Amino acid sequence: MEYKTFPEGWVVRLDPDDEVTECLTELVRKEDIQLAEVSGLGAAKDVTVGLFNTATKEYGTHRVQGQFELAHLTGNITRKDGEPYLHIHATASNPLTGELASGHLSRAVISATAEIFVRRWDGAVGRKFSDRIGLNLLEF
Repeated sequence: MEYKTFPEGWVVRLDPDDEVTECLTELVRKEDIQLAEVSGLGAAKDVTVGLFNTATKEYGTHRVQGQFELAHLTGNITRKDGEPYLHIHATASNPLTGELASGHLSRAVISATAEIFVRRWDGAVGRKFSDRIGLNLLEF
């Protein structure tokens, strides 16, 4: 991972074998990011996304491996109990085979590169677990 800092935030480049959530968590810790939004794209070879089942309050996951475009990364960075909290969604596709995986991003290993923009927001927003919903919700 390499990145450059700007007044508005960071521009991040990931290289082959970098893992998206690990690298973003490292950036959050290193730069003491409290609140930010994330957008990006790239190419990945191993992607795991999930779907939250509102009835069981559990995540199901789906893993794809091969050649995939990370057609869209979007989400936010907050803190929960002082620790980095990433909430990122991704769409990974192979337009040659029609294979598609989309949902809550658990993991994405880069095959070529990823370009990610992390836009800083002034202030902080925390997370708190909701028993009723079963997720860590934004806490104002």
